Amino acid sequence: MSDDIHAGCRPGCGACCIAPSISSPIPGMPHGKPAGARCVQLDEHNLCKLFGDPSRPEVCARFEFDATLCGDHRDQALTLISALEIDTGAA
Repeated sequence: MSDDIHAGCRPGCGACCIAPSISSPIPGMPHGKPAGARCVQLDEHNLCKLFGDPSRPEVCARFEFDATLCGDHRDQALTLISALEIDTGAA
């Protein structure tokens, strides 16, 4: 992910590691994770332990900050990503 794409991402947010379901295997979560569950790779500072690691799932690596989806703060990001999950029938 380039610095320009990652520039809007709020360090310590972690909403994209909690709100969506992930069907891909994640180290420590071989069956992925359900929507609303905290990824085991999210550390105590809400940072991905696998960032830049080749074992990071492709779906995670491809997720890009989007102001419309991520909102103005972490709580808004959790709400918006959760709503998208429900709207797409993935939940």
